[in-house]
Amino acid sequence: MDKKRFSEITAALIGSNDITKKIGTLQEKLLHRIIKYYFASNPNEHEIKIGPFYADVFKDEKIIEIQTRAFNKLRKKLDFFLPHYPVTIVYPIPHIKWLSWIDKDTGEVSSKRKSPKKGTFYDSLFELYKIKPYLNHPNLKVCLLLINMEEYRYLNGWSLDKKKGSSRYNRVPVELIDEMYLASPIDYQLFIPDTLPLNFTSKEYQKMSPLNLHNSQIALNILTNLQCVTRVSKQKNLIVYQKKKQDR
Repeated sequence: MDKKRFSEITAALIGSNDITKKIGTLQEKLLHRIIKYYFASNPNEHEIKIGPFYADVFKDEKIIEIQTRAFNKLRKKLDFFLPHYPVTIVYPIPHIKWLSWIDKDTGEVSSKRKSPKKGTFYDSLFELYKIKPYLNHPNLKVCLLLINMEEYRYLNGWSLDKKKGSSRYNRVPVELIDEMYLASPIDYQLFIPDTLPLNFTSKEYQKMSPLNLHNSQIALNILTNLQCVTRVSKQKNLIVYQKKKQDR
């Protein structure tokens, strides 16, 4: 991880500290572009056609795909890429986020407010579930980036304040906080809290992780598929899981 280089790339690609003055002129998917240069500074290694698909980065005979959401859209690419090349999927997660709202009629941008939610690496599991069959492939690696960022949204939602259901305009990185790589089932054991007992239910997992019950069940589905935990019995209507020996 190189926080300084990430900051320098961000500053160079934005070109101004006052991002609000550039609303309407910024390229879409700014976050995607910054991350692409973070992993490959040479633009000749960007958007390379391999077979019927374009790789975000093709460097040293390796593919890097940057995906901010909708991991299900990666499946066809993975089917084609993985038999031939090592592939790293990079997923940026907002850690601390500041929100600003754009009035589409006037172009006015509100002052930013800090979101009460703080993102963690656990937030990746909802998307990783969409490519669950690929997670154990020897050619696949996942890189999770925790990033403080500013988010700009249009006031075009369905609620009275037009915020719920609104569409996102752009996200601007502020600071790279942390990185985590998932390259084998052993790495996924990091999503098993040390405080969990040997045998536990999804409700106990939820209490000791930052996830709600629904996403806890998704996490345990992934961990079961990777044989990080096993299903050993049932407790009323809840499955009882058992932790695998922590050999990482």
